[in-house]
Amino acid sequence: MLKKFFAPVDMTEGSPWKKIVFFTVPMLVGNIAQQLYNTVDSVVVGNYVGDNALAAVGSAGPILNLLLVLFVGISVGAGIIVSQYFGAKEREKLSVTIGNCITLTAAATVLVMVVASLVSRPLLELLDTPESIIDWCQSYLLILFIGSAGLAFYNILSGILRGLGDSMSALAYLLVSTVVNIILDLVFVAKLGMGVSGVALATVIAQLISALLCFWRLSKMVDLFDMKPRYLKLEKQHALKVIQLGLPSGITQAIFSMAMIVVQSLTNSFGEMFIAANVIIMRVDGFAMMPNFSFGTAMTTYAGQNVGARMYDRVEKGAKQGTWIAMGVSAILTSLILIFGKALMGIFTKTPELVDLSRDMMGILAVGYVAMAVTQSLSGVMRGAGDTVTPMWISIATTIFIRVPVAYGIAFLTRSAEFPGGRQECIFISLLSSWVAGAVITFFFYKRGKWKERAV
Repeated sequence: MLKKFFAPVDMTEGSPWKKIVFFTVPMLVGNIAQQLYNTVDSVVVGNYVGDNALAAVGSAGPILNLLLVLFVGISVGAGIIVSQYFGAKEREKLSVTIGNCITLTAAATVLVMVVASLVSRPLLELLDTPESIIDWCQSYLLILFIGSAGLAFYNILSGILRGLGDSMSALAYLLVSTVVNIILDLVFVAKLGMGVSGVALATVIAQLISALLCFWRLSKMVDLFDMKPRYLKLEKQHALKVIQLGLPSGITQAIFSMAMIVVQSLTNSFGEMFIAANVIIMRVDGFAMMPNFSFGTAMTTYAGQNVGARMYDRVEKGAKQGTWIAMGVSAILTSLILIFGKALMGIFTKTPELVDLSRDMMGILAVGYVAMAVTQSLSGVMRGAGDTVTPMWISIATTIFIRVPVAYGIAFLTRSAEFPGGRQECIFISLLSSWVAGAVITFFFYKRGKWKERAV
């Protein structure tokens, strides 16, 4: 029974919505567990070190995301190709693809370790990071980048597992590493007084454990593919295909992270209190977004397997059912966050003004999560079919031409004696505007159906 529970899921058979939900639930739990990495870091430093340390961890986030885009690209490309070859029952191509992904990840890890370690401080200075937190930001980033192998390999290997229809194993290993992370956070910070560096070190160790467990699981799946040394040798056709499909998602993440960095500069201008509030909101936002990201990834695997089997009618049927379910789940979760908002914000800090500010700003984003359910689900379908370019352009358009101009535009128009830098709400109104616009545009391009022509 246990073996069946952890067996790969073939999404080309059975009721589409049941397959999607069965695949999504463990991945949702896993994504929530992964979000706990950053959340526990924030809770621990906020309660044991102070609000400035909390601001430091949050300010480092956009730079961290920007410099990890290589891993995002490889992970997305791997998941798409693996799911399609799995659906088409192409054992040899599946083996070569997985081996090439492991080699690409190793190369990307070395590159990120070197480059990111050199540019993190200049980027922090470019963003006018307050002097009171810049050293903490740098130490946090430096440890995470030097230890980025665990993060890189977990994301890529878990992406491969999901492409094979196995979301349970990735969940189990992530839960193990999350528990390790929480324990180490408390030991390093609360007991040893290591501060921000302690939470970074705890994260690195925990992620390495999850990566090793994923690798062990893949090595046991000999009934689906072969993991032999000869498949680790890069083959131009397969390596380029992974990069070709993953690059648009990597670029999307890079553009999104750059926009966050630009907006972070505006956020920093509002002072440490607002920076800390933004950190709290983004942590809660991470949980609110989890159903959307989980359904989006599930739809990618679902579409990939069915496109590989050339079952396009089944793809569209599952896309409709999956999107409606995602919207419903997102609406329920967002309502709960609004109802219990103050209690949630109070977990991160005991400062009443900070709790109230965070709750008020969170209320602005509420309806946007349902819109993001549409964007993530339908973008997932297009990516699964091999069309990673359209979601990329949509993300770029909504980020560059809506989010950034709206944020700075509102800030400029609302300047006054009381608010010399403009109203703080501009940060979250701009984010809401880009989410709603993204949902409308994504729905339009999905209905056009051009994604059907992009199958690998």
